[in-house]
Formats: sequence, structure tokens, C-alpha cells
Amino acid sequence: MIRTVYWEDGQIALIDQTLLPYEYVTLRLRDYHQAAHAIRTMQVRGAPAIGVTAGLAMALAAGAVDATAARPVFDQEMKIAGRELASTRPTAVNLFWAIEQILSILRSHADWTTKQCQAAVLTRALNMVDEDIAANRALGFHGASLVPDDATILTHCNAGALACAGFGTALGVVRAAVELGKNVRVISDETRPRLQGAQLTCWELQQDGIPVTLISDNVAGSLMRRGNIDLVVVGADRIAANGDTANKIGTYSVAVLARENDVPFYVAAPTSTVDLSLPDGDGIPIEERDPGEVTRIGDHPIGPAGVKALNLAFDVTPARYVQAIITERGIARPPYLESLRRLVNPDEPGAGR
Repeated sequence: MIRTVYWEDGQIALIDQTLLPYEYVTLRLRDYHQAAHAIRTMQVRGAPAIGVTAGLAMALAAGAVDATAARPVFDQEMKIAGRELASTRPTAVNLFWAIEQILSILRSHADWTTKQCQAAVLTRALNMVDEDIAANRALGFHGASLVPDDATILTHCNAGALACAGFGTALGVVRAAVELGKNVRVISDETRPRLQGAQLTCWELQQDGIPVTLISDNVAGSLMRRGNIDLVVVGADRIAANGDTANKIGTYSVAVLARENDVPFYVAAPTSTVDLSLPDGDGIPIEERDPGEVTRIGDHPIGPAGVKALNLAFDVTPARYVQAIITERGIARPPYLESLRRLVNPDEPGAGR
């Protein structure tokens, strides 16, 4: 299994995804500033992977404080680290979830020494890695039940092992279907402007020997109309309480095309990606990135010098286009206000209804 991000010898080890598929380089991050840079520059990307990296980065921040320091000093340093990491990318809620997981430990144990806090923070961050892989495998097998044998699956961007600590969300569904003996093929949108589908999804499926065909983003509708796509499975960076889903730019268009052509459209994401504090997708912050990503491919300009460009990194797919949301705790179906809350908060009174 591809290990995207993990802890090794007191450092964060992660694959530099900006170099794939041409170079396979593992970065070693020694402090949380380097981790913040890796998230901001998309050396690590994908909501679950960003969350895991942030958790491990908080462990680096904790370890950098003198173990004999007073708790107020330690707590202040952790808050500073959390703010820097939180400023890197606004859309992926897993980032903020992971930081809050760490800070909540400190709030809950005001009587602990700095040394005790350091140990607890590292333990929680390491558990995030294992929990992410376990969650992805669980949601993968839940999702595999929706995949017919001999299916052609369209996916957008990269929601595979590279977007997580391992196994993947949307591609976790694909991998689980293969493990169950189903014959599946993947159609991968190239995903302009960063080409995550072309460079990352195709690469990792090739590593597993899973058949994959690359298409330009504007081919998907034509293939659906011709009956060449059996279902769509995508990941998510944030899911609002009503099921509205933020994912890589272009996902909304795919969902509309799927509805028009009666192709099932599924979202695969762990419950840590669900943000129940937002009633709908209108409140999801949408990251805008460097316009230069649009006016060039790599180092090659594709537009006239000086042309203006808009580079929205994500869009929001309204819940009405989503047939089901696949999580590690089961499959949510409309009405999502009820089904998502039951999955996210299973111990809440009335959740078992």
C-alpha cells in the first residue's frame, strides 16, 4: 500500500506529490513550519492527508518545546503552531479537525505537565494515521457494495491513497471492489488546472494494476451519454450538514452531467470531513489559488502574456445531485440532515432511529 504520510525517526515523512509521476521523492519534515509549507504548496494534498499531516505537525510543535517549560508557555506555543497550520488552506475541514483534536487534549488536562502533554499529543497524532487508513478501508468496503461487477467508474481529481494516509476514499471504493473480486475499470478526469487526475490518480492505479483511462475534463459528459460510465465516485474536502459537498473544481459539472444521464453520483469521505456546523454549502470557504496555475501547465504558458485568470480550487455540489455519501460508519442517503448526523454523532440521543 502507498504510504503517503507517516511518522519516522521523530520526523514527518511524506511523498512530494508535486513531483509525481515523474519523480518519487520522500520529504522529511523536522518542524511545523516545514509542514505548513508542504500543505500550502500542495506537496501534500487531499483533505484526509492534510489532516493527518497537521496532526503530526502539532506533535512536532509539541516536541520542540522544552519539556521542563511551564504549561502556559507550552500551551501558547501550541496555539501559535495551530494558527499557522490553520492558515495554509481554508477549504479542507480535516485540517481544522486535526488541530482541534490536539488542542482539545490540552484543554481537557490543565493539570498535566508539559512532558505529559507532549507524550499525549504524539500518541494522538500517531493514532490519526492508523485511524485514517482504517476508516478508508471501512468506507471502501461500504462503498464497494454500490459497485456492480464489470463496472466502469468515473472519478475526478485524486481521492486515492495519495490524498490520505493510505488506501484512499473514492479510490478506496475501487480498491475494495477489486479485493472482493469485482471487475472494474476507472476513467480518470485530468482535473485542470493542477492535473491531479492525470498525474496522481493514473499513477497510483497503475501501481496497483487497476485498469485506468485518462480523459480530458470535457469528455465525461459525452461518455455518460454514450452509456460508457456506470457510476461516479469522488472524494470531498468538506461536507455541510445538508449534504452539500465541496470538492475539487469541476466536480459540480460532473454531478450535473451524471444527473442528466441517469448515472449514480457518490461521494466517499470519512466522517471527519463532515462539518455539521455549516447548515449548507454556501458557508464553505472556497480557496482561490495563484492565477498562474491556470495560465500555464507546469512551466509552459498556454495563454497570452498578461491575460487575467480566475483560479477557484473547489466548487460545491448541491446535495440534490448526490445519491449517497459513503463513510467509514456506513452509507448516508437523503435526507442528509438526518443521516449524516446519525453517522457523525452515533451516541447522540435519537441517533439510532
